[in-house]
Amino acid sequence: NTAENLGKHLFLGLVLVGCSPGGTASNLVSLIAGADVALSVLLTAASTILASAVTPLLTKLIVGSAVPVSGMSLCVACAKVVLAPVALGVLMNETTPKVCRWVSRFTPFASVVLVSLICGGVVANNASMWTGSSMSLPVLILLSVIMTHLIGFAAGYLVPKRLFDFSEKTSRTISIETGMQNSALAVVLAKSIGADPLSYLPGALSATAHSCIGSALAAFWRQADSKRGKEEIS
Repeated sequence: NTAENLGKHLFLGLVLVGCSPGGTASNLVSLIAGADVALSVLLTAASTILASAVTPLLTKLIVGSAVPVSGMSLCVACAKVVLAPVALGVLMNETTPKVCRWVSRFTPFASVVLVSLICGGVVANNASMWTGSSMSLPVLILLSVIMTHLIGFAAGYLVPKRLFDFSEKTSRTISIETGMQNSALAVVLAKSIGADPLSYLPGALSATAHSCIGSALAAFWRQADSKRGKEEIS
């Protein structure tokens, strides 16, 4: 029925968000949080490279037969969207480093604009859902996205800290990398495999949700470090 199909499409969108690699915003949040920035960059790079194989595998494994998704189509889409741009960037940096240095001055701003357009477009396409008489579904979707990221942040911090006795800086870094995903990639992948437009929505909302949660957490940790420093000085 309609409700069941709706749930399946949104479930696919949430799974794609959770299986996407770490986003580059996590590196900036790690810096603000006093975490290990070098480790953050390494984890982001590693997860991005591995995403071409791991994201389709995990998505197919979790979704199973609940939603008809072609593992091969998802793998090809990941290779086009993730692996090909990374390989092109590495090649250009090796062959034309001056051009890359010049272009790199504009790419951060361009990335922000493109992600905003992608996510804003998805939300706009589903505007009828937000302006309808019942707000229960949009609220449920938003809460699901927020809980996905909160669980990622919490597990990413507590597991290495409590179970493996990692340092505070390392635990913070893993928490940020686990809680912040490349949400725009989840939207692009959903489009690439021909999924229902509703499955784009979790990724679009996730872009704002994980940025807000990550920034708030970084500010909390920074404030905690500041208070601890003042206490040590006094």
